[in-house]
Amino acid sequence: MVSYMNVFLYGVGGMVMAGMALLVAFQEKLVYVPVLPGLTKSYAVTPARLRLKYEDVWLRSSDGVRLHAWFIKLFPECKGPTMLFFQENAGNIAHRLEFVRIMLQRLQCNVFMLSYRGYGESDGYPSQNGITRDAQAALDHLIQRTDIDTSRIVVFGRSLGGAVGSVLARNNPDTVAALILENTFTSILDMAGVLLPFLKWFIGGSGSKGPKLLNFLVRSPWCTIDVVGEINQPILFLSGLQDEMVPPSHMRILYDRASEHIRQCQFIDFPTGMHMDTWLAGGDRYWRSIQLFLEQNVPESKGSSTHSKDTEER
Repeated sequence: MVSYMNVFLYGVGGMVMAGMALLVAFQEKLVYVPVLPGLTKSYAVTPARLRLKYEDVWLRSSDGVRLHAWFIKLFPECKGPTMLFFQENAGNIAHRLEFVRIMLQRLQCNVFMLSYRGYGESDGYPSQNGITRDAQAALDHLIQRTDIDTSRIVVFGRSLGGAVGSVLARNNPDTVAALILENTFTSILDMAGVLLPFLKWFIGGSGSKGPKLLNFLVRSPWCTIDVVGEINQPILFLSGLQDEMVPPSHMRILYDRASEHIRQCQFIDFPTGMHMDTWLAGGDRYWRSIQLFLEQNVPESKGSSTHSKDTEER
């Protein structure tokens, strides 16, 4: 007769094997979603559709992968902050254009939108190592430009983009002036247990308890919780408390870790904000919070002009 202990052990073993199979087969499809269901990989619109002046930028990552980006300026002589925007995991940069259009107007800034490898018109296939290289290529391009104030480059990352931006900010303390994170996770290791609850017993980040036997299978761990503890630049955390994808507690944990050593660390929450619409739910308060953060931590350089007659007429 089979004992209850044997049944339990067989059950645990089956769960571990099932978890391993799911991780090996589907993890990239969960972490990276370049194409939304029912849509194509190509851009549905360009900034021109929203009457935005833009430049198509083609880059080479350090491993040779060809990347595409849009550089959008508020007006030709704008020397305001330049936001290096890193998007969520699903879709491409065209799906963020309405958000960027309002960002330009409200923050009087420039925006550089990078297509990760495998997204939009960029070549290659997404991976943590590869996207980290892509982000560096975008920053390297910006700091070589002569038509922006390179002392005011601000990284803005939402969800997966927050993990990407955190690594870039940590690796470039002298060229990234500040970091803005919105609805970002502590790590993909922790998110595995959110998406597939039984996996939390076998996979977890540095703050989780117990042995995490399957961590070695995760190819893109994106351990933001460890990275923010090594960042020295000012950080603004924007958290939608109704986030249905990333538990809002992740943002609070990230803030607590960062604020242990960064004085210029701010946390703003939005009670009705969900994962993708916090900027809409937050309304004027959302944009005023970012504007104040920029004024305090990324001030206008002396002798530079961020306004023109054209702006004043607006």
